[in-house]
Amino acid sequence: MSKDRVRQRVDPPHTLRHTCAMMLLHAGIDTASIALWLGHATIQTTQVYLHADLELKRRTLDWLPTIGNRPPARYQASDALIAFLTDR
Repeated sequence: MSKDRVRQRVDPPHTLRHTCAMMLLHAGIDTASIALWLGHATIQTTQVYLHADLELKRRTLDWLPTIGNRPPARYQASDALIAFLTDR
């Protein structure tokens, strides 16, 4: 096999890093730990992986409870909270 054909089959380093980060993310590793492992200066750099992953979004939506046909409940503050906020 020629060297050119071998180069075409080998993924560039960035692709390998991205694949590894996605595998860690799918395994449930938190984004901050992945950012440290990849050597990213900020966690925002690692957030790119989250925005691009449709499978993770699907799993998150599947995990959420369904609302059904009822409208979302309106928040009702307790009397103690209202009293606390009024006294300030």
